[in-house]
Amino acid sequence: MQTLSSAAGRLPGPLFCALVLFLLEGSVVYQAYAVDVEVKDASNETCLFGKWIMNISITYETEHNEYKNTVLTFPEHVRYDGSSCDNEISGPVLAIEFGEGHSWNISFTKTSDTYQGIISFTYNTNDTTLFPDAKMKGLITTSTNYPLHPVDLDTVFICQNVDFVESGSVIQNFQNVILEAFLPSGNLSNQKTVCDKDAVVTPEPDVPHTTSTSTSTSITNTTSITNTASITNTASIITNDTTVEANTTFSSRSISQPDEIPATGTYSVKNGTEICLLANMGLQLNMTKTLMNINPNTTIASGNCGNRSSVLTLTDTSIVLDFTFAVKNTSIERFYLKAVDVTVMNPVNGTQYAASDNLDFWEASLGNSYMCRKKENLVVTPSCSLNVFNLRIQPFQVQNGEFSIAEECPSSDFLFIIPIVVGVFIGLLIVFVFVFYMIGRRKSDSGYQAV
Repeated sequence: MQTLSSAAGRLPGPLFCALVLFLLEGSVVYQAYAVDVEVKDASNETCLFGKWIMNISITYETEHNEYKNTVLTFPEHVRYDGSSCDNEISGPVLAIEFGEGHSWNISFTKTSDTYQGIISFTYNTNDTTLFPDAKMKGLITTSTNYPLHPVDLDTVFICQNVDFVESGSVIQNFQNVILEAFLPSGNLSNQKTVCDKDAVVTPEPDVPHTTSTSTSTSITNTTSITNTASITNTASIITNDTTVEANTTFSSRSISQPDEIPATGTYSVKNGTEICLLANMGLQLNMTKTLMNINPNTTIASGNCGNRSSVLTLTDTSIVLDFTFAVKNTSIERFYLKAVDVTVMNPVNGTQYAASDNLDFWEASLGNSYMCRKKENLVVTPSCSLNVFNLRIQPFQVQNGEFSIAEECPSSDFLFIIPIVVGVFIGLLIVFVFVFYMIGRRKSDSGYQAV
């Protein structure tokens, strides 16, 4: 079997990944990439077929002990060195190298009746374009399984809804996935299995047919731009067919009714085995005038804790919320909500992204918790806000996994009483003025007496 050489593994122009941008009412849009890949062996049989949309979010610590999020994207030119069908037990492998030392690859193994992929992702924080102020410099590697559960052999794995895998500070989001490894006779199977997110609500898409067009190892990429190009040498063939499937069926996230109060969820972040951040709250997202409730039963909490900055990340299906907390440099140290990042991944209307890093909410003394029973509205951008209910949050110095003393927000009941108190005061003042006026008038009349 022949593998790709470095010369043939370089694509001219934007041939591997297509950058899709959508502009929606002033919000910045997330970047998603469409990938359509076949890896074939020397006998021209397909050993790996993969089709998906993906993006990668990375949280890193800055030199100022704060945490930032960045999105690592595939550039126009990538290298495929190491991609191969390998052998019957340990292959196949799709390997991608790009940028300043970044690499992403997925290798598949199988048992007697299942197969599963292992993703190894390496990013280089010396890349100052992506990590301009990273505290830790060098290569960082994370690994995780995908699909999350082993898939039966001779079965296509399908996941239309957004599915994600998390490893350390890296979240990889996949959607519209069609995947099969160890294809029998090089053809996609008629048997299908779906991911957990698709188990009930998502219709299965039509599975494309694999084709044989060369006598050596090949990788075929489909992107969303209109262009066709190929590179050929004696060792390998790389073909790029730039077409868009117009009949693809997408599923969208269910939308809560505007008057539905979201359920209160309990979330935590651990530093090792110890809880370092606690949160109780009900969340309702208002993105471009569309209300979406965050469901605690399907929401996964992650993040990290530092001495001066902590991050809480909540992922609910296609919605990712990042809350960044910081400590104010004052004589009495107090924490506050400094930044909010919102990502809504929607395959139909485009993925929406909104963020603000200049907030000042939920302030309390370091070591205490912040509590607010009334509804609060956090404005992120003019087109994005969060309604927060029954909030209690402690992002620093959590002891024994429990909240410390709570500092409460101003009560709405008290604010309602204020106009009543002012009205009563004005009424009493009028009465006192009237009484003093009558007394003064009576004294004036008593100055003259009849003779």
